Amino acid sequence: MSQEGTSFEQNTQIPQLKKPEAIIFDMDGTLFQTESLLLPAYHKMFDILREEGLYTGPTPPEERILGSLGMLLDQIWKIVMPEAGENVHRRADELLLQLEIEGLEAGNTLLYSQVAETLVALKKRGVRLFVASNGLQDYIHSIVVVHELKDLFEGLYSAGGQGTATKTDLVRILLDNHGIGSAWMVGDRSSDVEAGKGNGQTVIGCAYAGFGRHDELKGSDVIIQSIAELLELYDNAE
Repeated sequence: MSQEGTSFEQNTQIPQLKKPEAIIFDMDGTLFQTESLLLPAYHKMFDILREEGLYTGPTPPEERILGSLGMLLDQIWKIVMPEAGENVHRRADELLLQLEIEGLEAGNTLLYSQVAETLVALKKRGVRLFVASNGLQDYIHSIVVVHELKDLFEGLYSAGGQGTATKTDLVRILLDNHGIGSAWMVGDRSSDVEAGKGNGQTVIGCAYAGFGRHDELKGSDVIIQSIAELLELYDNAE
């Protein structure tokens, strides 16, 4: 892999980082196993679009939407169904959110291994925890409620809720609102790397989701293979 940063799993010497005031997490592909919810909703959404006469033809390959995770919805639909009009894209926004919330409430979704335990341990160490996601506000809120994580986070920030055009802007708002000077940005996509570095913060790249390109995490300070590795990184930070 041509990623920058230290691959923590393969390196016996733990990288020397500075202890942050806060850790900011991406949601999809970092805390939440998105495909456990997204793919059933994705197929149902296209069934409904066809029933409503808004879309014809087969459902686009799953790889299109999985490869677009981390982008804003407007960008995602331009990749998934570029031939469809703006009205179809906005209807897809509505349907996907509705279907995903229904899926969450049905209780068949998954966090990555050791997510809850790691967040609890970080909270006990006095770390301020936040979410910054390009997802919709109701979607992010539903995930943390259903998976009983809400009390662990000081703030949930979403592009949908803040109306930001980039994750860099979203993280800047979060840092300013909460008076945070030092943070780790933890995520699995290039937008997370850009958001952290664009705000002068440390970036921890997550390599366990496998949705992105091989160079997705280029520029990360450290690359981890499990969310639990954050604890050792934090405990050994200055």
